[in-house]
Amino acid sequence: MTAKKRKAKAAVAGQLAPFDVSRYLDSETVIAEYLAAALEDPNPDMFLRAVANVAKARGMATVAEASGLGRESLYKALAPGAKVRYETVRKLVDSLGVKLTVIT
Repeated sequence: MTAKKRKAKAAVAGQLAPFDVSRYLDSETVIAEYLAAALEDPNPDMFLRAVANVAKARGMATVAEASGLGRESLYKALAPGAKVRYETVRKLVDSLGVKLTVIT
């Protein structure tokens, strides 16, 4: 079933379609602000979820290839509760074309 059909079916049933933030990550500025906001949250899963959403917006296969990770490994690394190594996070951030900085 296509996304359009699911949306129409949900509207008929009186339900809202699930919100998909990746649909709105359409510019470098929006992506940078989104990731920066996720980093401010004390829950590390928030940043991983944000990276997953950006990866989805850019295309998981493209990000997997650019990061040198297999697609399944990418999904596992971005799963909630995953204990991701810094090296993997670094590969993902680099593959997304963003840069993490520290300011005071």
